[in-house]
Amino acid sequence: MSRPQHFGWFLARGFGPQGWGYPSLDWDYDWTRPEIYQEAARTLEQAGFDLVIIEDSPSLGSPETIDLRVRHAFGGPKHDPLLLAPYLFQVTRYLGVVPTVNPAASLPFTSARQFSTLQHLSGHRLGLNVVTDTGSARHFSDAPPLGHGAAYDRATEWLDGIRSLWRSWDDGALVADRDTDVYADGSKLRAVRHRGEHYAFDGPLNALPFTDGEPAIISPGGSGRGLGFAGANSDVQLALAPLHEASVRAYRTKIHDAAIAAGRRPEDIKILFAIQPVITSSAEEADRIVAASARPDEAALVQIARKQSSDLETDLTSLDLDAPLDLSIFGDHVSRGSIQRLIGDRGEEAPLRAHLTALVRAGRINDRSGFVGTAEEFADLIEELGDWGNDGVLLWGDFHPVTLHRTLDELVPVLRRRGILRRDHVDGGLRANLRAF
Repeated sequence: MSRPQHFGWFLARGFGPQGWGYPSLDWDYDWTRPEIYQEAARTLEQAGFDLVIIEDSPSLGSPETIDLRVRHAFGGPKHDPLLLAPYLFQVTRYLGVVPTVNPAASLPFTSARQFSTLQHLSGHRLGLNVVTDTGSARHFSDAPPLGHGAAYDRATEWLDGIRSLWRSWDDGALVADRDTDVYADGSKLRAVRHRGEHYAFDGPLNALPFTDGEPAIISPGGSGRGLGFAGANSDVQLALAPLHEASVRAYRTKIHDAAIAAGRRPEDIKILFAIQPVITSSAEEADRIVAASARPDEAALVQIARKQSSDLETDLTSLDLDAPLDLSIFGDHVSRGSIQRLIGDRGEEAPLRAHLTALVRAGRINDRSGFVGTAEEFADLIEELGDWGNDGVLLWGDFHPVTLHRTLDELVPVLRRRGILRRDHVDGGLRANLRAF
């Protein structure tokens, strides 16, 4: 039997219009109401998933690209995922819920108190997907946006400050002794005083200490600074890398080296590779899907250009498709990982058409050229990743029930029969389930 791996779902559309642009929209779910998200959360917990990560960007982008981002709902609108989390906790018992948070958007004391509250309300199932998006800076102050490295410096100071507040109640501070009528011992509360480059605040925190650990920290980011931040701080790294053995092993080595450099153990961080599979009922159906994508028409290229324009906050639709892509058009606030996903291994000399065509084209799981295939073929891939020491995967998609069931209905039984996907969770919150194997 295969070694079990951790599974999560990356809600790529965030708290936004689920199903927009697809025929499934006619199921008439209201994306602004909690029911569609609660139904999905129950399904994922039943399926044995450990966590769901809710993508977010608080900004609609620059004035020049707002129309590109909202016209087809690629980049917005989006509601606050932190406020969605309690509705998902309410209908589940074990599933970890991980809203995306931005250190630029809220002060450490406010964040520490809100996150502490949700950690207690959820039974210690909160996670935090910490991003360093600087494109949203203009919404929070009139200060100029930080560069890539400075944004990670701020995120580190923010998280260190939050942790100092969470830990401002020493052992024995909470007494709760009815006989003596003493609830807490104030002499064991530490007066945190933080004066840093980006934040200034005092403690202690007006919230109880945790019984089953702090909220889990999740992070994306493939740059040197991003990998270093994950190694030093994260319980889960959202990994984006080609899924061949050399690449997977090299990526994991970088994260583990960063963890060791920060005084942590490699096993302290789970590395989950993000995959968006298309699960088909037969190999013949998979072959048809791949063949149909081999020669995309202009409409397909325009559609993917619109999505990339939203993700990259840069209008690709106005560029010459047959000219090389000038990477200088991307501002410092644009994720290096997002740019790399666009250009792949084709380099700057390749025309934009080649990059967009590569994104539209699908490949088969069975020959490792892509992610279209049967549940058995996908399980083969996950087993292979496990042989390379992989911790697990994040499946990628929206929260429309059609999306989840197309992906999971045939896949879950296959993964469970092979011993890859857990059947039972453990008590103790998200951290306990991440550390169960």
